[in-house]
Amino acid sequence: MTNPQWTEVDQYFTDTIAPADEALTAALADSAAAGLPEIAVAPNQGKLLQLLARTQGARSILEIGTLGGYSTIWLARALPEDGRLITLEYDPAHADVARANIARAGLDKTVEVRTGAALDTLPQLETEGAGPFDLVFIDADKVNNPHYVTWALKLSRPGTLIIVDNVVRGGGVATPHPDDPAITGTREMFDLVAREPRLDATALQTVGAKGYDGLLLARVVG
Repeated sequence: MTNPQWTEVDQYFTDTIAPADEALTAALADSAAAGLPEIAVAPNQGKLLQLLARTQGARSILEIGTLGGYSTIWLARALPEDGRLITLEYDPAHADVARANIARAGLDKTVEVRTGAALDTLPQLETEGAGPFDLVFIDADKVNNPHYVTWALKLSRPGTLIIVDNVVRGGGVATPHPDDPAITGTREMFDLVAREPRLDATALQTVGAKGYDGLLLARVVG
């Protein structure tokens, strides 16, 4: 579901207040050339993630779902010089593209890309004592969203901001008995967040170049 005017407005926002640069443009181009799906966040959404990370004062960020590293670059640029970002990517080919894009952006000393199923690599982070993270961005397979939020909580502290992308599913999230496993997983995630006393959350619908979707914002309160 998309609308030409939504794309036009997104382009206006991007051109005026969230302009791309060489590293970001090349990251998208190289991702497309490598055959990655064109599902990265829009530029104005990337800028939103960056502003949220800066507002949060984040020094450590966890990203679940790297793709070609486009959102990773936006987030990592919000970190201080001694900050760190760990991003988890299931597909080794995607991870290789992301590492090259991140290195070209000059962020390879800040960002670590880990390859493998996130439900395998997240326990490793816990074992290593990698948390707590100040911000967690979840943008991976939607079926596992409830598990990712659960892990985000384990690797968080009071005050951590958890962001989950693509939670509207073109309006499908309001379907009580969906046939789409991605919608089922997203609804289960909302149910989890709603009953979790340690999370204070809201969700927003968005329209734009990426269609009709939205995101969830949750702050860890205890």
